[in-house]
Amino acid sequence: MRVVVATGNAGKVREIAEALGGLGWQLEGLGGLPLPEETGTTYEENAALKACAAAVTRGLPALADDSGLEVAALNGQPGVYSARFGNRASDTERNLYLLEKLRGAADRRARFVSVVILAYPDGHLETYRGELTGTLLEGPRGENGFGYDPLFVPDGETRTLAEMTVAEKRAISHRGRALAALIEAHRNGPPAREEAGGE
Repeated sequence: MRVVVATGNAGKVREIAEALGGLGWQLEGLGGLPLPEETGTTYEENAALKACAAAVTRGLPALADDSGLEVAALNGQPGVYSARFGNRASDTERNLYLLEKLRGAADRRARFVSVVILAYPDGHLETYRGELTGTLLEGPRGENGFGYDPLFVPDGETRTLAEMTVAEKRAISHRGRALAALIEAHRNGPPAREEAGGE
């Protein structure tokens, strides 16, 4: 099956392509297609905006993800606004802004949430969700990953996501878990329409 990956984030494209390799899908990039502005207030809404736009324009199934970091001490912020937190332009700047917001905070619990949507040109949607809980450090560690990975230590781990290999991160990450649910649903071909989707 040919599937468009509806994201401009090279890190996400790489993770998704490697995670879905076993399905035998032919994954394609956006090919210059602009994505709609993420105006939704939930991960589901934003992922659907991107996936549906790509599916309709390209006439192919399209996969999109929306994800975010929810910090307990910040009442769940930045959440769906993680990619533009504090209007900072880069991952490094957003990490520094987050650390400043958390200065002196005793509670450093956080969770990553990812919602993956597979949209078809006829409007049918499949929705998959994954979460990863952990704590935030007071400074970044690691050179791998992207986003808030250098600050996030998953529960039961001593390393940040940025200190793990791509395969190690995918095995436990929020996006990895959402994609694992998609893979399970498609292991024997596309799921029946009335049973599509999953947590």
